[in-house]
Amino acid sequence: MGTQALNMDIVILFLMALAALWTVMTRSLLRSAIGLALTSAMLTILMFRLHAPLAAVFELSVCSGLISVVFIATISVTQPMSQEKVLQHMRDRLERFWYLPILLVLIGIVLSFVSFKFNLSVPLPEIEKDPRVVLWNQRPLDLLGQIIMLLTGVFGIIILFREAKQK
Repeated sequence: MGTQALNMDIVILFLMALAALWTVMTRSLLRSAIGLALTSAMLTILMFRLHAPLAAVFELSVCSGLISVVFIATISVTQPMSQEKVLQHMRDRLERFWYLPILLVLIGIVLSFVSFKFNLSVPLPEIEKDPRVVLWNQRPLDLLGQIIMLLTGVFGIIILFREAKQK
């Protein structure tokens, strides 16, 4: 991989991080849904660049497309909060999570000095045809990513139901 390609990947990762940050920091649900679609689109571009076209197509169609449409449809049928409630919610959020940007910067600094050694080689399709063997034995990083995404969704739903029950 050339320096120019690596620089392009870094730019895409930076744009993806900005879109993700905008997604979680904006106070408008509609803007958050759009930010999620942008984050997913950046991930799609990165997957294409990493020669994973099937994963990229699924990411683009399901995450950027279908999920965004579901979120926007849901947002359109909900009642918006008053300006006073929005401001109070923002104050509460800032009081609860003031340390997160500092923590992210510190983790980024620490991770820039740490060297991880992962086996990121992709097996040739002719060698192993059983996807179970490829996933469990040759692609443990993909499996870890899937587990993290699943747990994130579960915890997000638990938090949403807890907040809805409290109201």
